[in-house]
Parts: sequence; C-alpha cells; structure tokens
Amino acid sequence: MFRSILLRSLVPLLVAAGLVAFFGLPYVNRLLLDWFSADMQVRARLVESSLQDSLPPLVKRDDLGALNDFASKVTADQRLLGILICGTDGRLMFETARASAAVACADTVRIADGHSAILHAGTGSVQVTMFEQMPPGQAPYRVGILYDMSFADRRQTTARDFVIAFGGVSVVILGLILVLAAWLLLRRWANVLIHDISRRRFLDDAQSPSLWMPVLRQVRKVLNEMEETQRLEMDYRENWTPQALQLVVRDQLRSPRMIVVSNREPYIHEHAPDGHVEVQVPASGMVTALEPVMRACSGTWVAHGSGSADREVVDRHDRVAVPPGDPAYTLRRVWLTDEEEEGYYYGLSNEGLWPLCHLAYVRPSFREADWNAYCAVNRKFAEVVTREAGSQDPVILIQDFHFAVLPGQLRPRRPGATILLFWHIPWPNAETFGVCPWKSEMLSNMLMADVLGFHTLHHCQNFLSTVDRFIECQIDQERMTVALQGHVCHVNAYPISIEWPPHWLANAPEIAVCRRSVRERFGIAEHVMLGLGVERWDFTKGVIERFHAIELLLDQRPQLRGQMTLLQIAAPSRSKLPAYQALQRDTIHEADRINVRFGNETWKPIVLIGKHQRPQQVFELYRAADFCVVNSLHDGMNLVAKEFVAARDDEDGVLILSTFTGASRELVEALPVNPFDVAETADAMLRAMQMPREQRQQRMRLMRRTVKENNVYRWAGRMLMDAARIRQREALLTGDTRRLPEIRAERRVN
Repeated sequence: MFRSILLRSLVPLLVAAGLVAFFGLPYVNRLLLDWFSADMQVRARLVESSLQDSLPPLVKRDDLGALNDFASKVTADQRLLGILICGTDGRLMFETARASAAVACADTVRIADGHSAILHAGTGSVQVTMFEQMPPGQAPYRVGILYDMSFADRRQTTARDFVIAFGGVSVVILGLILVLAAWLLLRRWANVLIHDISRRRFLDDAQSPSLWMPVLRQVRKVLNEMEETQRLEMDYRENWTPQALQLVVRDQLRSPRMIVVSNREPYIHEHAPDGHVEVQVPASGMVTALEPVMRACSGTWVAHGSGSADREVVDRHDRVAVPPGDPAYTLRRVWLTDEEEEGYYYGLSNEGLWPLCHLAYVRPSFREADWNAYCAVNRKFAEVVTREAGSQDPVILIQDFHFAVLPGQLRPRRPGATILLFWHIPWPNAETFGVCPWKSEMLSNMLMADVLGFHTLHHCQNFLSTVDRFIECQIDQERMTVALQGHVCHVNAYPISIEWPPHWLANAPEIAVCRRSVRERFGIAEHVMLGLGVERWDFTKGVIERFHAIELLLDQRPQLRGQMTLLQIAAPSRSKLPAYQALQRDTIHEADRINVRFGNETWKPIVLIGKHQRPQQVFELYRAADFCVVNSLHDGMNLVAKEFVAARDDEDGVLILSTFTGASRELVEALPVNPFDVAETADAMLRAMQMPREQRQQRMRLMRRTVKENNVYRWAGRMLMDAARIRQREALLTGDTRRLPEIRAERRVN
C-alpha cells in the first residue's frame, strides 16, 4: 500500500517536473531573447539618433566612400554588425561589408518603423532594427541597424542548463519530503483505523475520532465537487446538433406541428434577365438563423411571398417545398397587396418600429393608416397560420417586430397552441417606447405568447419595465413572467446564433484560393491589407462612420495609403423609403469623396459593392479578409460577426465589433469599439492590421469555440425546451393532455 501511494505521488511529481521543464524552458529562452532584443533595440535607437544629422547629406550625395568611413566609425561596437540603407521600394542603397553577408533589403520590407526582427543568417542570428528617414528635400529611405545575436544563443544554453539542474535538485528534495510526510500520515491513519475497527466505531460516523472526520468530510466534498464538475463539463461540452434538436421536438414536445412565421421568406424566386427563374437567399440574419432550424425540424414556414416569380412555383395551396433540390420543409407564401405592403412593412414596421427600437437617431413616423394596415396583415397571417396548423396544439415560432399583434390574434383561434415570439431587434427603455401611439395594444397582444424571447437580458429588463409602465398586469421579476387576463407569458434571453458548422463552409475553397479570387474580382493588389464590411444598406449599421474611420486613419498614417482597402458589401434594403434612399446617396458620395482624396489609378481605399451577394460569395469574402468591421450603431445581435468567425477555419483574421451589438456580450475576444467614436474605430483597424498572427489565432480560436458551443440549435433548443416545460406543467395541472386546448380556452374566457 505504501509503495503504491508513493508511486502515485512521485510519478505525478516527476511528470509535473517534466512538463515544467518542457514548457518552462522555451518560456525562459523567449524571456532571455526578448531581454537581449530589447537591449539591442535601445542600442539601435542610440545609433540611429547619432546618424540623423550626418547621414542624410552623405546619402544625398551618394558618396559611398564617405559613407564607408562614417559607418566604420559608428560600428565600433563589437556586436554591431553593420548598417543597411534601403529605398522604400526595397532597393539597396548602401551596406557595410559585414551587413552584406547577413541581411538583404528584401528581408527587411515587413519590418515596421522603429521595430525589430530577428533574422537567421549564415553566420548566426541577427537583429535588424529599421528606421524610416524622410529628410527635407530628399527621397525617403530606411536605415537598418544590424546587431549580432549569437551571444544570446550562448547565454540561453547556459540558462537552460541552470534551470534543468535547479529543477532536478528541487524534484529530489520535494520527493524526499513527500516520502517522509506520506509515511508519517499513513502510520497515523492506520493506527486510527485499527483503533476504530477494534472498537467497532467505524459503523458510526458520529463516534469517529475528530482526526478521521475531516478526512471523511473531505472525501464527501471531493465527490460532490467531482460530480458538479462532471455535470458542468457535460453541459459545457454539450454539442447541440440538428439531431439533438429533433430529439427535443420528438421527446419533449411530442412531435407537434411546427410553424415558423416571418415577414421575410428563406428562399425567393426571381426572374433572371434571360427569363429563367433563379433562387435567391435574402441577406437577413433572421433567415440565416432560422433556415437550418427548419431543415432540422421540418414543418411549415409562413412568410410574405415577395419574389417576382414566387407565384409561378407554388402549388394551388400557395406552398412550395424547400430547400430547392433537397426539400426538408414547406414554405407557405402569403400574398400582400401593394397598399398592405406599403402600410405594414414600409410604414409602421420600418418607418415606425425599426427606428424606435434602435439608437440610430432617426425619428420614427407613426400614421394611423399604417397601424390599420399592420393589424390587417397580422390578421391575414393569423388566418393562414390557423389553416396551416391543422392540430389544436401546434408550436408556433413568430419572428420579429413585423408581428407584434399576431400572438393576440392567434390565441382565440388556437387556444391550445404554444406560441413563441422572438424579437430580433433591441427593445428600448420604457420612455422611448412610450412615444408609440399604440403601445398598449401592441404590448397586450405580445403578452399572449407563451414565451417571449430577446437577445440579451438587458432587452428583457427593458421590456418588463415597459410593460410595468403601460399595462395593468402582474409581473414576477424573479421568474421573469407576466400574468395578463389569466395567461402567463415567460420572458427570457435567448442569444441567437448560426449553424455549426455552416453548410456553406463544406464546399468553400481554401483560404489562399479565396484571397486570390476576391482580390482579382475587385482589383485589390496582393500586398494590400483587406478589411471587410458586410451588411444590409441600413442606417443602423454605421457604414458612413466606418468610411470616416478609414479617412481618419489614412490622414494620421500616410504610410498606409496604398497598403489597405475596405471592401464594403451593402445589400440594398427598403430602397423605397426616403431615409434609405438618402442613406445610399450619402454612402456613395462619401466613398467617392474619400477615394478621390486618397486613391489613385491602381488603388482605392474603399471598394463599395451595392448589390446582393450569394451566401457562397459572402463566405468567400469572410475567408479572404484580413479583418472584418462590424461597427453597428445599435444591433440586437448581428450574425455577420458570428458568420465571419465561423468561416475562419484557419483560425486567422481579426474581428472589430461594436459594443452596441448583442454579439459583443459573447465574442469578447473581438476588438471592441464605440461606433460613434470614429477615432476609436480607426485605432482598432490599425491594431487589427498590426496584430501578430499568434494573437490573432488565440482570439479567433476562443471565438470559434463560443460560436460552436452556442450555435443556432442551442438557441432553438432552449426556447423549445422552455415551451415543452410550459406544455408539460399545464398537462400536469389539467391531468389530461387531450383536453388542454379546451381548458386553456375556458381559462382565458373566465
């Protein structure tokens, strides 16, 4: 027994010592190298400062003899290998004899002004520190100070030997102490155990000696902690997949009729210029999130049919199987007149509720005719959903602010339905929402849902405060429920996400292929750092603020001109509205103005593409970009940020993310920016371009893990699990699940 415990104690100690040596030695080597490198960099700065007055005249005259004489005086330091003078285009202008054997100008192109790099030459390691020189009246050039770093290798070897020796001695001493302690402890425990057995006290914990009880308590504590840790690890590693979501629907919800309701349809059929019908996937975060859920769970998606060829592909019941070529669910299209679309969609939804809920400082417009059209369209959808439901207890997932009154209109038609309303945009505070003339009607209808979801807890709290201000009801702040007219609505935060892995990624080209293809398509040179913006053309997305950040960056850093480009994809949206027409004009004007100011025949700082891109094209852009900018002025979640992370299976690229997006609560490794602070956004772009690859990979790796673990199946699964619990609790209260619809109806009537 003693031998076993001894081995179990010593082996981990030896393994730990080995791991410390394995991982610690590189750290010590790196620490020493950084120390020596910093010392050499300070020396290089001193040398460079001594050159500033004397060197420019010699370079201007191109007097190689004088330069050699001057360099021989400066390079008296034994470790100073020499001096290298290069043109900004990488052309060699002057080099000392020892420098020529170590480093060429081409090796120093990527070394920034005032920065150093350690290069490996045939004679050993060499540290090169580059300094930009721009003397008045002369062409700019770069001066490289070269230091011999071979002494660092020798000192690292000495330090490594010392660390190994110290670690070995420490392990021996600790091992001896551990052996002695284990022997003494085992003797005491053995004596106590023999004493308890001889008196039969081991059967009664209360009679055990005080020395033994802490051991038992500790054992119980460790077991409890292990059980909790295992539970947390299972939850942490829980892998939500389409199959897991299907199990929730089958086992928890008993396979009900699943219906999704949204304004935007997941697939649009349009007439192409050549006359044939083509299928488009709209640029919508809601579609990005919901479409894989529907592919997993089947059912029916009810949406407004807006495509020019939509009517030609549906059957006599206005249904079409989607996705094309691999049908997994049914798309039921609802037809709206021009007047209905004008009032419901362009009017109240996008000129009223959209600016009301976003901190974009665009005044909302409220018109009685728009409200009437909004209610009429919601009733039309309620009738279609009722017919499509078939059963008396379907599960209905209503999407977004286009259908705020739909839960209240569905409840009388299907009392036994489980209704979930997810609000994809932010919910403002009570004072802001109070300007809506029909706030009471909207809130009362929304509260007829069983589950009301938002992206963040902050939005939930804003909603409950709004309800408390304007509706007579009972609010349970602890459980986050609202009781109104005998119905209980559960309010909760469900951060939406995307599928993992995205199915578009399965056939995506390699990163290098994407980079080459995108740069050729948009005329961007290979050496240019590529920033990316992808969104709908909307005033909440901060596109113009992004352009101003580029302008400020090029003003402050002239050396970046010709070295970076922002590729901005802006899919046209709501172009009938004057505010959006003005936004598009202003965006194009600002892009043209900045391009004229800084650009030339071969380079533009901004490439603006104002047309829809297919999902495959968007993923190609994500994979080609060096950094992605998401500086929304206000956003419920923003799935572009998560799509960019999901697309980067090379674990590279930098995400710049507005703190006013829901995604910023999850993707904390992104570079955060206040989108209203143009200077902060410009600094983040510069930081993204200068960030070392190792740090980029660390950040991207953590963000990818977050998106993987909190994918769209988890989002849908959590909502459906909550819906299942509501159905199960009501079934327990009624005692008969078959009578649940009738009992719900009776309860609400009473």
